Amino acid sequence: MKKILLVLTGCFLAFTTNAQIKAVTEKGDEVLLYDNGSWSYANAAPKEEVVIPENPGTFTTDKASSFLVKSDRIPVGININPKLWSFKKAGEDEAAEFEFQLKNEDLYMLLITEKIEIPVESLSGIAFENAQSAAPDAKIVAQEYRMVNGVKLLMMQMEGTIQGVKFKYFGYYYGGPAGAVQVLCYTASNLFDGYKDEMETLLNGFVVMEK
Repeated sequence: MKKILLVLTGCFLAFTTNAQIKAVTEKGDEVLLYDNGSWSYANAAPKEEVVIPENPGTFTTDKASSFLVKSDRIPVGININPKLWSFKKAGEDEAAEFEFQLKNEDLYMLLITEKIEIPVESLSGIAFENAQSAAPDAKIVAQEYRMVNGVKLLMMQMEGTIQGVKFKYFGYYYGGPAGAVQVLCYTASNLFDGYKDEMETLLNGFVVMEK
């Protein structure tokens, strides 16, 4: 399961949009061709702007999440419960900095860090466009702004199908002076509800530290 989901996750890692080529159909319509074989009309009507709600609550690190995994790239980290979670440095050729796994379970998380500053308000659209390029049926099932350990983040849950595999993501997205961060929990769709509490607890361990 892990190897399959890691391959699918690779389609979502970059914050930048995928390459596209302009072309003209037999009827003279201008279209955009994407790397994954999908396409869209170049002059399609703009999508209706979505207002993302703000959760009035506050989210903090769980007391049992006593071990801080620090990024070497930017001043952020995530507190984990070392009794439940294992982690390792990702390979140099991978976009993620750290990989996490709920021990002996099919729940995974990636800490993806970039030094580039991207406003948190922009992350929803960028992440969703990347998801659609990889999985045309991808959709956002929930999103809201949250205050997590004193920092404004975007929470977003997405689902989609790639190569016949249905999956769900539950992630936090941070953009600010420290850089840009994706904290992505993921698993197969049929396992998502059973792991939701573990995902929420892990995500709430995210912190931005002083330089």
